[in-house]
Amino acid sequence: MHTEISPLAGKTVKIKKNVCHHQFPDFGGSEIRIEDWWDRAIGKSWMDCEGNPGCMAYALRIGLAGRNVPYDDEVLYGKRKDGLGSLVHESELEEVPDNA
Repeated sequence: MHTEISPLAGKTVKIKKNVCHHQFPDFGGSEIRIEDWWDRAIGKSWMDCEGNPGCMAYALRIGLAGRNVPYDDEVLYGKRKDGLGSLVHESELEEVPDNA
């Protein structure tokens, strides 16, 4: 569990272009406004959220990505412009300048 709020919380960041999502063909390259680490927002790891649609979609997505996404809890929750919430691993985000 993360004890500190994510430094990206409240920021809009870009998802790397090569990130695929089976439900959203335009997921890679889109912007997402980060709310916080998933485990802080929900109170437990995404791996322990049985039946949660967002966690199931994330698990499927990273499973299909192979070894490109680490299997850990460095997972953020945010919303895209369409208002839908998504889980995204920090490694799937473009670098954010320190002053952003």
